Amino acid sequence: MQYTGESLSLLVAAMWTATALFYEYVSKQAGSLGLNVVRLGLACLMLGTLTYFTIGEFIPFSAGPQAWFWLSLSGLVGYIMGDYCLFSSYALIGSRFGQLFMTLAPPSAAITGWILLDESMSWKALLGMIITLFGIGVSILSRETKGNKKQLSFKLPLKGILMGIGAGLGQGIGLVLSKVGMNHYIAHIGTSDPMTLHMVPFAATQIRGLIGFVGFVLIVAFNRSARSRLYHFKELKTIGTTLGGTFFGPFLGVSLSLMAVQYTHAGIASTLMALTPIIILYPAHYFYQQKITLPEILGALISVLGVSLFFI
Repeated sequence: MQYTGESLSLLVAAMWTATALFYEYVSKQAGSLGLNVVRLGLACLMLGTLTYFTIGEFIPFSAGPQAWFWLSLSGLVGYIMGDYCLFSSYALIGSRFGQLFMTLAPPSAAITGWILLDESMSWKALLGMIITLFGIGVSILSRETKGNKKQLSFKLPLKGILMGIGAGLGQGIGLVLSKVGMNHYIAHIGTSDPMTLHMVPFAATQIRGLIGFVGFVLIVAFNRSARSRLYHFKELKTIGTTLGGTFFGPFLGVSLSLMAVQYTHAGIASTLMALTPIIILYPAHYFYQQKITLPEILGALISVLGVSLFFI
């Protein structure tokens, strides 16, 4: 079907909007480390059940060692680094600003795809990156008067900005590593069965999720503060919100994002998924009563425009 990858990418952008809103609430209540343990554990159960009834494996050991290596590496970069930074940014600067920094994912994906997959990059790539960074700057910088001078300053905490940058880099690099892993997965199983091929992204997501889950469990085991906040998951609202975010995020959203890169370039898929910072503006205002300013709207639009130009 024509534009399958592009259509899936747009659907993923909508799902990630819902996920960001769910996880902003949970991350402020229970912390990013505990949230990652619970959501990845739930996601692995969902994915394992799905793959068991479709390809007969609760854990996809048939993927082969090379696929497991690359998908595990993707889990380390995308989940343990990227998602830890993302959910930390939700708690520090909110989901709409956290998602704004995710516009750094497409340039990261394009550069990584160029290095690992020999995917082409046009001369407009540098200009697109500059515009994207400019758009982020418009959203997060403000002019302050100190004495008789006006100067630019961040209106967000520096730690939140750094976490947002780490999230964007982790997402983009992890996506391409996943594509490398899926290529090895498909080559190893050597089948043209449509059902099996359609389930590869879900099985790949489970491998990534398992690595992320084990990694976060180990981190939480040695972090007393994170362990102490796990009691929040006894609250019905917290666990319900986590279930909603898990369904639209690591279960369905991430799996469809990997399916999207099977049908189109990683950079194009990331570009369309990067629309989330625009889609999330009104829901963030409606559900969390967050004030949306004109510079923030313009910044989000400019950033997405830069992302689009990056891949024209």
